[in-house]
Amino acid sequence: MLRTILRTTVASGAIAAAVFAANPASAAQSPTGPSSSDTAAISGLLASPDTTARLAHTKFPGAAPAAAHATRAAAEASTQIPVYEPTAAFVNGESDVPAALAYVASPAHLADGRAATVWAQPSQNGWQVINVASGNDEQAHAAAAHGGYLLHEPQVNAWYSVNGDTVTVLDGAVSGVPAGTRVTLAAYRAELQKRYGDKLPGSIYDKTGAGGGYAVAVPNTGGDGSPATALAIGGAAAAAAGGAFLLRRRSQHSK
Repeated sequence: MLRTILRTTVASGAIAAAVFAANPASAAQSPTGPSSSDTAAISGLLASPDTTARLAHTKFPGAAPAAAHATRAAAEASTQIPVYEPTAAFVNGESDVPAALAYVASPAHLADGRAATVWAQPSQNGWQVINVASGNDEQAHAAAAHGGYLLHEPQVNAWYSVNGDTVTVLDGAVSGVPAGTRVTLAAYRAELQKRYGDKLPGSIYDKTGAGGGYAVAVPNTGGDGSPATALAIGGAAAAAAGGAFLLRRRSQHSK
């Protein structure tokens, strides 16, 4: 059973203040991204009849009734946006690789013409569509990343661009950090440790199941429109991604 995890917030400007106190980060290591074969596989998945049919039948909550026109529903296979999330190993200081690949996002539209985003994730059986979310958050944030890779911190729904040892806030409204704030990677890790250091796998928080704990859950591949749930990534996808910390699946109406 999927279990929600308590959210933690950070006071406005806390990350910005931490940059002055933190030691410089060691040379940053970039996370492993999709290979050329992964890109080809995702393209095939997005263009497949199954994905097209899923988009054609997906209805976002609150959408006005519309006649289904399957030929209008499609994903843009040429646009693939890797989304990374912090790892437990980075948070606890065991790794200098800040994040692991969580999913690849591609813009799409539904049968009624509404904007959507398809999430693809690796599994034991190859790449699969794990969610269809509303809007184009990933595409908008990637455009603002200016060459950095896109990092999502799901517990506070904050988005960052990481370029070398610099972390730039793209959207930190929920955590109270202004967009455009730049900090060192070391400062960002210090803030992650404050928020999640006592909640990592193996912690008392985890073992007692407080706030839902960090139980491994199987990705929901058919729950478009379900309430957003925070998960600990597990199974083959986590192994392939190097153990991403947390993944928040947005419901269509939450974007």
